[in-house]
Amino acid sequence: MTAVQRLDHLDGVARSYPAATIHHGVVYPCGQVPVDGAGVTPPQLGEQVRLVLANLDATLHRAGSDLSAILQITVYLDDPAGFAEYDTAYRAEFGDRPLPPRTTLFVAGFRGAKRIELTAMAAVTTEDSATSSPH
Repeated sequence: MTAVQRLDHLDGVARSYPAATIHHGVVYPCGQVPVDGAGVTPPQLGEQVRLVLANLDATLHRAGSDLSAILQITVYLDDPAGFAEYDTAYRAEFGDRPLPPRTTLFVAGFRGAKRIELTAMAAVTTEDSATSSPH
């Protein structure tokens, strides 16, 4: 049986979930939100998209993956009216990388200024990762 590995959060704050779980060559990051290292969420949706994808990419890199290895992504947006701005920023962030299969859902109830959250699954592409001990 292959061990399950869990990544701790970089800020050291104890949470009810790990930053990511890795199993059988697949990374399962926790939900990603558009909050920077200082705890700030930008007001514009396009900036939130860029930040949430940067946060996802940072988590994936720690787990031995990156945005180009995403197998599937699910995005939660607060308002259908923002879809065009979101999609433009999303495509810009992926650049020349392949776009993964994506589901976009519209939800209510984000805390604070957040307008987006996402989850993803990605293939591990390198053995270099900062994983904690297997659980």
